[in-house]
Formats: sequence, structure tokens, C-alpha cells
Amino acid sequence: MRIIRDAEEGRRTLLSRRPLENDELPMDVRETIFRTFGAELSPDEVVRRIIRDVREDRDNAVRYYNGRIDGAQAQELRVTPEEIRAAYDAVSSELVDALKFAAERVRRYHELQLRGATLDFNQNGLGQITRPIQRVGLYIPGTRAPLPSTVIMCAVPARVAGVDELYMTSPILPDGSVPAVKLVAADIAGVDGVFKGGGAQGIAAFAYGTETFPRVDKICGPGGLFVTIAKKQVFGDVGIDAIYGPTETMVIADESADPELVAADLIAQAEHDMIASPILLTPSHYLADEVDRALTRQLAKLERQKIARAAIDNRGGCILVNDIDHAIELANEYAPEHLCLLVENPTAYASKVRNCGGLFLGEGSAEALGDYTAGPSHTMPTGGSARWSGPLSVRDFLKAMAVVNIPEMDTEELARMAAIIARAEGLGGHAAAAERRLRGR
Repeated sequence: MRIIRDAEEGRRTLLSRRPLENDELPMDVRETIFRTFGAELSPDEVVRRIIRDVREDRDNAVRYYNGRIDGAQAQELRVTPEEIRAAYDAVSSELVDALKFAAERVRRYHELQLRGATLDFNQNGLGQITRPIQRVGLYIPGTRAPLPSTVIMCAVPARVAGVDELYMTSPILPDGSVPAVKLVAADIAGVDGVFKGGGAQGIAAFAYGTETFPRVDKICGPGGLFVTIAKKQVFGDVGIDAIYGPTETMVIADESADPELVAADLIAQAEHDMIASPILLTPSHYLADEVDRALTRQLAKLERQKIARAAIDNRGGCILVNDIDHAIELANEYAPEHLCLLVENPTAYASKVRNCGGLFLGEGSAEALGDYTAGPSHTMPTGGSARWSGPLSVRDFLKAMAVVNIPEMDTEELARMAAIIARAEGLGGHAAAAERRLRGR
């Protein structure tokens, strides 16, 4: 692990985010693009063509790109009830129980959240009505790493919010199936239908509808580069929750922290993918060196050692800071997805944190628990977007409607003032419509 001993250097390097689109595509991805389109295209161009084709050829285009890009074929694009029932036979009862446990924790948390999210009111003829979004599509990535936890973390808040129709799409395995554990998680979380479409074609199918895919009002959920670009390109025709990038974890630790736990928390995020960002901020030279040694020991035993090591080498490391307040200052600038305070009396520092997706206080509140069983959704803002947004929540599945029901005694004054402003704007029709409400007109 690289250890940066100057905070300004840390700002310029480790804390200076590189746009994901600037990274060169891996050779196998470039070869797939050329084989599929007969040309070397940028990711933006690839997504634009896929969206165009799905809008024109609908199911056939989804099947085509499932095969050409994902190497998987499925004639039927909607998962059948029989497939879902069979999925339970392929998943251990222990895992089913764990998923139910997680779903219940997530449900209870978001039921509490819902109490503060529905702010209906009516006063003097002015009010607000909150309504759930009618039809939502969830994109859930992963086949080799199928991410049933992400199904729960996206679907349960939607169900708590009261979404009428909740659907999910997923990339498929070579045999044309959705991973069984994903189907079990979707069933437990109350998803109404599961579809077979990965990448940009899955996003386009939900955005515009096909013979099989329903057209939804909003698309939620994380994904890789092509999913992220697709969400950007369809936004406006359909709502989206946010733009999610590679995972980020920032650990702030002092000399009281256990270096083995610090290392374990960094590795837990580093193993997601090679462009994850596992970052340690500490004022302790001793802790930095001990964590470095602990990383070496723990990585040697890790199944996903190659991925985690690449993430630590590419986008991870340690910055030595003056003190914990200095570390929090840097964290607020960086606005990480996850911020873990492994310090003495962490709650004393919580009020100083302004920008992060999730705040994890103390060694017993490991971010890995947040990924699975704590309660808040683990779908959190990345890329610095924690400066203006938060985790996926029931609010993402609700919308407010303004209600105007002016009492008759207030109409004249409002109309007179409105007409003055309208004429100042040169909008005579607006002014006339207001003035017709005046007595004697």
C-alpha cells in the first residue's frame, strides 16, 4: 500500500478522482465491440446504437445484444414462475434464511424512514400530496458475482414506499438463466417480475418498453460503465435514481484502531473490482505501517486477491494527516461513498462529517455489515455525489404533487399581484387570466 506523507500530495493524487470514461477499455471489451459493430466505437457510441436498436427492434434487439455482448441466449425474456420455484431448490436453506433476515432488517429501517418522507399537508388552500411512483424497473448487475443483496437493498425500499409495479432486469448466464440466488432474493423482496437483459439493452428495454419488457417510470440500481452511460442517455425519457460509479471506502483511524480490522475493511471494498477506491486517513505512522503489513498477510489468503490488490495499487492507499479533524476535513472534500470512523469515541466526531453516503461509527459497525444486514440501502452515492445526494431510500420511489385550492377571500389579492408580475414579464395572457378573477372585471 502506498503511504503518502503529505496531505497536499494526497489531494493531488489519491483524492483526485479520474473520470471513469477516461480509462482505456480492456482489450477483451474492445474486441467484443469490434466483433459486434464492425468498428472501433467509444462507450458512448456503443450505448447510443444499442438504445436505438432496442427502440426499433425491441425484444429481438435485447436477444441479439444478450448474445453478442454477454455471450448468453434466452428466447423467453421474462423469468417464469417455474424458474423462480426451481431457484429455491438451487439455494441452501441457510442462505434463504439469511436473505429473509436481511430483507426484514432493511424493511424495518425503511418503514421508519417513510414516516419522515411523506410530508402531506394542507394549509390555507395550499398543500402537498405524496404519491408512490407507479412503475419502477430495477437493474441488478452480476452473474458470476450475482449480488442478491443488491436486489434486497433496491427492492425493499420501493415496496415500503408503495410502488404499484416493481420489476427487475439482470444479465444472464450462458445457459440463458438468471442466477438462482437472485431470483430467490427477488421473490423474498416482492419483485413483481424478472426479465433477462443485461447492460445497456436492459436499461433501454425498461426505458422504452418492448413486447416483453414493460416501459417503466423510473429506473434504479447500480451497474458498470455501459449501464451508467445508458442511464445518462435515457434520462428525460424515464427517471433515474443516480449515476453510480466504482465503490469507495474511506477509513479514518487513530492509534487505538486494530490494524487487522482496518486492513479487513479496506480489502472488503477493494475486492469489488479493480477500480474500487480503498483509502486510509490516519495521523499515526505506526498504524499506517501496521495496516500495510496486515494487508499483505490478508491478501495472501483472499480468493479475489488479484482484484483487491489491483484496486489497492491503482486507486487505494494511505494519507498521513495532522489529526482526526484534518482527516475529516479531507473526507468532507472527497465525499466518499462509505466513511468509517475507527477512532476513540467516534460519535464525538460524527457531527463534523458533512459529506458521505454512509457513516460507520466504530469497529463494531463494519461497512461490510452495511452491505448486507444493517438496514440502510447499500446503494449509495459515489464519485463525490455525496456532496448533494444520499443513499437510495423510500424518497427515491415517491413524488410530491403541489395542491392549490385558494380560498375565495384570498383570490383577489393574489390575482392583482400576479397580474402586475405577468405584465412586467410581457405575458398579457397570464395577466388577463388573473385579472378576470378580480371583482367587477
